[in-house]
Amino acid sequence: MKLALPVMASVFFLAGAGGCRRQPDTEAAQWEPLPRVDARELRSLDMFQRIEDPKQRSRALFLEASRVLLHPRCANCHPDGDSPFQEMGFKPHDPPVTRGPEGFGVVGMECAGCHQDRNQALTRVPGAPNWHLAPLSMAWVGKSPRQVCEQLKDPARNGGKTLAQIVEHNAHDELVAWGWTPGSGREPAPGTQEQFGALVGAWVETGAECPSKEARP
Repeated sequence: MKLALPVMASVFFLAGAGGCRRQPDTEAAQWEPLPRVDARELRSLDMFQRIEDPKQRSRALFLEASRVLLHPRCANCHPDGDSPFQEMGFKPHDPPVTRGPEGFGVVGMECAGCHQDRNQALTRVPGAPNWHLAPLSMAWVGKSPRQVCEQLKDPARNGGKTLAQIVEHNAHDELVAWGWTPGSGREPAPGTQEQFGALVGAWVETGAECPSKEARP
């Protein structure tokens, strides 16, 4: 059975035998629901053309891209503290490590001491070029899509990057690419890096709008 993830759909929260229904996001009510896709896939750009308003389309595009940004394959290295996570449940890194002054670990426990520039099949240690933690200013764990969107747009928090550089980074960076080839039976991020880069590019082209505080993919 395929699992589907709607964009900005109504959400139901169950409590005990009863339930509490949250009202649909006000933005979502303004366009026809987007086609459903398997949880392992990303929606294609043409699916967003039904959203005529560019600002609304931009918000929907970012929500779709946030399915990658907030997936553990990416968010594990964007922790809200000084240590990375691993696996799908944000499990603390084993063995215990800390980010160090530049995000590459501390003396004697540098990331490169275990993580090489490619996955190691025998030891199951993941690897990619330039393996390191994102700065705390780019922590994504526990953040909403809107908060991540605001971080990406802020040069003071995104490493001084322009929006064009953000698109290039997400579309072509080799460390980002690892999210789709994690090896050793790890679940990859949804879709492909090419699709993800196209979504981020389309988000920028439509104004780089951020979704509402309540919006979730």
